[in-house]
Amino acid sequence: MLKLKVRKIGNSLGVVLPKEAVSRLHAGDGDRLFLIEGPNGAYQLTPYDPAFERKMEKAEEIIGRYRNTLHALAK
Repeated sequence: MLKLKVRKIGNSLGVVLPKEAVSRLHAGDGDRLFLIEGPNGAYQLTPYDPAFERKMEKAEEIIGRYRNTLHALAK
């Protein structure tokens, strides 16, 4: 468990992540992180965009459905 302190940054509030947390998130300066609320109300910080993941699942479904057509068009 890591203890974070909320601090005033300009007109906003923020937290500074320790180096080990940034390393485990595979994040760097300027990267986006997503704070996701789980089903039990707990929050999870992740570098992965859940909206992008849903779009990719839909794309894979469409590609699977039209695999032969896409293969023919690729020639």
